[in-house]
Amino acid sequence: VTMSQKACSILVTGVYIMASLGAVAHTSSMIRLSFHGENVIHHYFYDIIPLLQLSCSSTYFNELLVTLMGGFNVLATTGPIAISYTFILTNILRIPSSESRSKAFSTCGSHLTAVGVFYGSIMFMYFKPTSSHSRVQEKVASVFYTTVIPMLNTLIYSLRNKD
Repeated sequence: VTMSQKACSILVTGVYIMASLGAVAHTSSMIRLSFHGENVIHHYFYDIIPLLQLSCSSTYFNELLVTLMGGFNVLATTGPIAISYTFILTNILRIPSSESRSKAFSTCGSHLTAVGVFYGSIMFMYFKPTSSHSRVQEKVASVFYTTVIPMLNTLIYSLRNKD
């Protein structure tokens, strides 16, 4: 309601452009890799890191690209979240009623928990040393950020909605 149609369109367009650029960069860097032998990805879904583990050529550039682009994406999205929550916190602290303040903190806390688990699982998946690869841990992290977090978000907001 408070966001203009133009601002919403700019944000959506920006997200699609960034996602497309990332997909093109990763796809074009994968073209030069060689794959021999086992072609089965032991993972929850088709992802970059498990695919790189199947390659028999050097994946240094690809891993560097994953780290750089992932780092940019995490910083570019957590920055606005942190800024918006700073404004939200400032406004919550101005609420005169302690009951209303408590309700607002409760809502923000549940949302920040969902965001923290989402970003935590992504960082665990993409920003750990290559020497500590564990297929089971990677599968658990990928299930968290592809399945559990979207379900958790729906559950959090449906429980908070009294209608």
